[in-house]
Amino acid sequence: MNSTSKRILSLLIIFINTFSFSQEIKDPDYFLIPNKEDLPKIFLVGTFHFEYYNKDANKVDKQKQVDILSDEKQKELNQLLDYIAKFKPTKICIEAPEKWDAMGKYKSYKLGKTPLGKDEIQQIAFRLMERFKLDTVYSVDAKAVYEDLMESKDSTIINPYFERIFKNYTFKSNPNYKKWIEYETEMNLRTPLLEYFRYFNSEKRFLRDYGFYLTEDFKNGKYEGADALATYWYDRNLRIFRNIQRITTAPNDRILVLFGAGHISILDQLLKCSTEYDYIKFNDLK
Repeated sequence: MNSTSKRILSLLIIFINTFSFSQEIKDPDYFLIPNKEDLPKIFLVGTFHFEYYNKDANKVDKQKQVDILSDEKQKELNQLLDYIAKFKPTKICIEAPEKWDAMGKYKSYKLGKTPLGKDEIQQIAFRLMERFKLDTVYSVDAKAVYEDLMESKDSTIINPYFERIFKNYTFKSNPNYKKWIEYETEMNLRTPLLEYFRYFNSEKRFLRDYGFYLTEDFKNGKYEGADALATYWYDRNLRIFRNIQRITTAPNDRILVLFGAGHISILDQLLKCSTEYDYIKFNDLK
């Protein structure tokens, strides 16, 4: 065999081995999600609080608040609802504790006793319930383990520890994040709701919103900021995710999750890693 033939044979062997090896590499989902069509579908909708409770770190002045009940915003809201309705939810999860009595409020509205409230739960979730003839809305908000432990009066070790790590944890933001939030507030006043929600639920915004929690207070002390984030905000969202899992009962479930955008950025991360749901992103809805 001459040198040219040997070279060709060597290249052929390398090609065959490389091709054979590549054929053996399987996507993890080959094992973890053998039948994607059998997974319940889930759709996240991150929202600003229409009622402007101003209980979060970022407060919005009265003159910069969107009046969701105005004729213009109600027309825009209908466009937003038409878009979300494409998902055809069979279950709706909301940012509310059970004691908020969402079903009591919904029944009162349906009986004509009270008008729809201004908050996004009533303006979005209740209207979608009515449109799709759903008889239940699921309150899946949760307290964090930090709150549970702080309410325990018999702890002489845990409570002082939490008091120490939360002493300087004020959810303050650095100047660049503050400028960004102020820009979003101004943008919300001049942007149609559906367009704003498309932006508000974009991948880049989720990532940067998630990144907000890794700045400022997160750097308190050696581990104080990290522990505070883990035991309060992150744990709360893990519990919310667990509550969603608890109400998932069938492969044909189509679960709409309506929460403040600060929660959604973490729920987005959890769902991207989960093998239990067919996660449909807001801007991918068809």
